[in-house]
Amino acid sequence: MARKFTGETLVVASHNPGKVVEINDLLSRFSVEAVSAASLDLDEPEETGTTFAENAELKAREASMASGLPALADDSGLVVPALGGQPGIYSARWAGPEKDFRAAMEKVEAAVQAANTEDRSAYFVCVLALAWPDGHIETFEGRVHGSLVWPPRGERGFGYDPVFVPEGFDMTFGEMEPQRKHDMSHRAHAFAQLVDACF
Repeated sequence: MARKFTGETLVVASHNPGKVVEINDLLSRFSVEAVSAASLDLDEPEETGTTFAENAELKAREASMASGLPALADDSGLVVPALGGQPGIYSARWAGPEKDFRAAMEKVEAAVQAANTEDRSAYFVCVLALAWPDGHIETFEGRVHGSLVWPPRGERGFGYDPVFVPEGFDMTFGEMEPQRKHDMSHRAHAFAQLVDACF
């Protein structure tokens, strides 16, 4: 049985403004105030895990212990089977210290071209970890499958959204209305499980 969240304030253990906005949108129907780790001046821990789950749990635990509040962390990324699962847990690192996702998308496209493959399938993974200051943690994973397109399309979303077309659609996440993306994204799938279990 998952532990229920009963507090009023939740730390979102992220320094990515787009991610914080998206999680706040998903939390909006609950009487929960979400505050970002950045607004509390919490350090960004080094992501030393080898899986999305390990990194999400590491970030949630650190933020919860540092703030004394429950903390929600997410680790997510783009997985490209033709690239052996890359960029995967290194999705943000492919964008470099400047967080230049245009360069990261170009890097992915160049790698797919170099792999000389017809396989342009890809999927986004999101693992959400909710940690309490006493060390208790709950973890949930969501995925959304689709394919890569080039050139990038759309100015909405963030990260790799402009090159990802989800299954059953002809527009990228970067072209979709934010609410439409929220309803079906990898983060939404993980969030639905979190809500069912903990809220």
